[in-house]
Amino acid sequence: MRLVKSSVTISVVALTILSLAACGGGASDSSGSSLTGQVAIDGSSTVFPLTALAAEDFQVENSGVQVKVGSSGTGGGFEKFCRGETDANDASRPIKDEEAAACEAAGIAYAPLTVAVDAITVVVNKENTWATCLTIDQLAAIWGPSSTVASWNEVDPAFPAEPIKLFGPGTDSGTFDYFTGAVNGEEGASRTDFTPSEDDNVIVQGVSGSKGGLGYFGFTYFEENADSLNAVQIDSGAGCVTPSAATAQDGTYTPLARPLYVYPSVTALAKPEVAAFFQFYVDNDASIAEGAQYIPLNEAQRQQLVADFESLLAQAGAGTSSPSAASQ
Repeated sequence: MRLVKSSVTISVVALTILSLAACGGGASDSSGSSLTGQVAIDGSSTVFPLTALAAEDFQVENSGVQVKVGSSGTGGGFEKFCRGETDANDASRPIKDEEAAACEAAGIAYAPLTVAVDAITVVVNKENTWATCLTIDQLAAIWGPSSTVASWNEVDPAFPAEPIKLFGPGTDSGTFDYFTGAVNGEEGASRTDFTPSEDDNVIVQGVSGSKGGLGYFGFTYFEENADSLNAVQIDSGAGCVTPSAATAQDGTYTPLARPLYVYPSVTALAKPEVAAFFQFYVDNDASIAEGAQYIPLNEAQRQQLVADFESLLAQAGAGTSSPSAASQ
């Protein structure tokens, strides 16, 4: 897809940054843009397709800028970000206290930009015709740190005596942190005898290849693999709810709906190519989300995104060097 820019007004700070870059005398590339340089982003595998699409379309208009997007997981990405190795981190959960402390020690200022909404989706094999809806208590019985559940009939006597084979994100994943917090009451609290991977495709292959398979990941990955997996409805006390864009936005898909973030560095935003990329990302956020099959922000969330980005640009223009309170 190729994106049409929205009517969002580019902030005065961004214009100033880009104007200064233009005065530097850089030669225009074939796209008509004088920008050159690199933008480095890592982090969440859930947010990866969203940022990768933004990068692809930005580079069409700015072929002199190379945007590199990695997917080492939210936690792995924050390690790199707080060492100053990347300009921004994709995250499927808020930054943790220890990560914030590492950034502060390195003098790296930041704040989160909410770029989309997600519904963590619990998936089963296509041959699984029994687990169409699971309660949060049942998920906790399966995934809890002291769980010894090994067969589906241990979850519900009406289910068959089919062995359960579990697949899930690795411990560096923000999805792992969010899911364990929502289901087990504590981030990172999980049984360990499952097949972990930071690559969601490995989870897809594992669940689709095992009749008793069970896993979880972001809604987009389910949509891409709906022909080989079934999504499980979730009952958090008000009845069974199907994961979808509508239920994630209206608040009925609880507690597994969540915001998705990108954390840019204030220092990085002082670079024209980084400021331009994130301006493009913010201006085209709805189209990027839809193009990547994510759940777009609602109007209030969209207005907050614009305000948050303008605040970050203002900090970049003022040369702020201490971590932003907005990140806490």
